Amino acid sequence: MTKKAKKVDISSKRIIGIAPSRWVEWVTKIANVTVKEIISSDFQWVSREGDVLVRVSTQEHGEFLVLNEMQLRYDAKMPRRMRAYAALAEEKYQKPVYPVLINILQPSQNTEIVNCYESEFLDVRAYQNYRVINLWEVEAQAVFQQPLPSLLPFVPILKDGGEEGTIRQALQLLREDEQLSELENLLAFFATFVLETEVVQQIMRWDMAVLQESPWYQQILQEGVKIGQQQGIEIGQQQGEQRGEKRGILSGIEIGLELKFGESGKEVFSEINTIENIQILEEILGSLKTVETIDQLRQIYLK
Repeated sequence: MTKKAKKVDISSKRIIGIAPSRWVEWVTKIANVTVKEIISSDFQWVSREGDVLVRVSTQEHGEFLVLNEMQLRYDAKMPRRMRAYAALAEEKYQKPVYPVLINILQPSQNTEIVNCYESEFLDVRAYQNYRVINLWEVEAQAVFQQPLPSLLPFVPILKDGGEEGTIRQALQLLREDEQLSELENLLAFFATFVLETEVVQQIMRWDMAVLQESPWYQQILQEGVKIGQQQGIEIGQQQGEQRGEKRGILSGIEIGLELKFGESGKEVFSEINTIENIQILEEILGSLKTVETIDQLRQIYLK
């Protein structure tokens, strides 16, 4: 009988809740913040997995809300959404709102990330600005020095955080606290973007079944192929002859397979890894968004 994976919570709310005061001080740049509560998800318009409202107060500013929107990848629709979320939260709770957009993974070089929404129709103008934090611009060492325990699972994709030694340091801190140990799988997932999967498996407990049980899994699954493709292509471009375009595409396929099919995906990757034709590899990578079974996937390269 197969043992069912223990369901763990690696949602945005859980991550921010690790050390809410330090999180709020970090995103607002305001010291001595008192966190009153992390508002429950009964507000349907602002309670998606990426949205977390925190009610806080300071001596200078009084009581207000910090709206945290965590995005795996930046979406061009985010400015409009941030405007809507901030207004809805302000209307429901009758408090000033400080909106923050946290982008986790770096988009392509052609993507412009903006920090405000502007529109004008006839003689009516709308405007909403918000703070933007791009995690790839955050120094990994700052997480250890401040410290910022909520960011430990993201260390691999922070600035200068991709070294094995740095990831091991983050892993050690997670394991030292029983309440944080469940985040090891999230750290492992992000580590696969900078280290070979085999290395990640050697240094930490990599359990895809646990990740699949998490609230973030569907978002990661939906975005994983696109992320893997972009990361793979960029790795291939940046490292050129060292790894080449083929290796970059294979990295994307490997991540996508493991996200979608778990252990079975690892097995089929050994077959795909022998394919030399880059066009077929690109077709396989693109198909991971739509195929439902491994047999459907095999039809692409065994035809």
